[in-house]
Amino acid sequence: MAEIWLVGGRILDPASGMDTAGTLVVRDGAIAAIEKGEGAPAPGTRVIDCRGKWIVPGLIDLHVHLREPGEEYKETIETGARAAAAGGFAAVVAMPNTKPPIDDPSLVRFVIEKGKEAGYARVYTSGAITRGLRGEELADYGLMKEAGAVCVTDDGRPVMNAGLMRRALEYASTFGLPVMVHEEDLTLSGGAVMNEGPTSARLGLPGFPNAAEDVMVLRDIELAALTGAHLHIAHLSTAGAVRAVREAKRRGLRVTAEATPHHFTLTDEAVARYDTHAKMCPPLRSRADVEAIREGLADGTLDAIATDHAPHSSLEKDVPFAQAANGIVGLETAVPLTLALVREGILSPMRAIELLSWGPARIFGLPGGRLEVGAPADVTVIDPDLEWEIDANRFASKGRNTPFHGWKVRGRAVRTLVGGKIVHEI
Repeated sequence: MAEIWLVGGRILDPASGMDTAGTLVVRDGAIAAIEKGEGAPAPGTRVIDCRGKWIVPGLIDLHVHLREPGEEYKETIETGARAAAAGGFAAVVAMPNTKPPIDDPSLVRFVIEKGKEAGYARVYTSGAITRGLRGEELADYGLMKEAGAVCVTDDGRPVMNAGLMRRALEYASTFGLPVMVHEEDLTLSGGAVMNEGPTSARLGLPGFPNAAEDVMVLRDIELAALTGAHLHIAHLSTAGAVRAVREAKRRGLRVTAEATPHHFTLTDEAVARYDTHAKMCPPLRSRADVEAIREGLADGTLDAIATDHAPHSSLEKDVPFAQAANGIVGLETAVPLTLALVREGILSPMRAIELLSWGPARIFGLPGGRLEVGAPADVTVIDPDLEWEIDANRFASKGRNTPFHGWKVRGRAVRTLVGGKIVHEI
């Protein structure tokens, strides 16, 4: 494999705190050198001018739905991995709510092998907390971890039974597996299709109160305290949940949390015209919730930005709002939406990259997330000032379900390298 020199960019590595103008050298699939200045590449070396751009660790998304097996008309592992690379992500973690659910080691191996065959982003996978995602009987965590699962989750469905949740945390802890939770008390949210508030009242749509998320977050934090297990809260969306996580960390508990770009960018007013592309679970919340999430990202309460990439076809979205499926695609829009927080002064460039790389790597103990000589060359090059218009019809993903179609944004991943191979460039 020929050498690649990424020359003259701003090198940002949150793991080491490095922020310098320089050159990153890739040789034989690994990072061979990180040098100040532009260096002197040998004849025949591929030299990529990165002046005005950021050279950062390959981004990592802890929370994506790749729909395979079972719903390949929405997305496949290949198209999802290609969309990840197009968005700057060198690695993703697939959720288990496929058909059938990923609740046994053979399916874990299937997803991992399909990811390797695709050859774009690295594809990791979670395993289910409960068999069939039914919330009744624990799946076999040990065998799934041995097959390659990096966490367990029933994402999309809460574990309503507190006793079962306690046993899940205890069982997962014996194998060093984080437990990722979708926090929703179904007795409070049942039948809801959007956030409960003035907008839902005006539209006449049943609302999902903040309390339905908050009470489950508080319950599971206390169960994490009881068991000593690692609890990871997925797609946190409320100010109350942010406060609860902040307090859990103050107590020294093993609690981590992620937020999505749509939850720190949009409010429930995006639903005002019954736009099904703005329907997701947890729903878009109030301005106060958005501000709380932004604060949590800035002050270290929240550990990662994850997209909850959830592709659907028009069959699920071009229907009346109440019947529409929850979820939006997010892999190809995460970078500009995150960099908007940098331009607003909410996040520093280093913190933004940490939330998209080193933070996610630490949560699940994944390889990557840092720029280190000798490490596999998973690298993303970002042009922070590139202006472009989001066009869902040009996504690498099969999904077109985004409320950001037509938005004019700044910042884009212009190259993604995985193991030293360029898997995306514009």
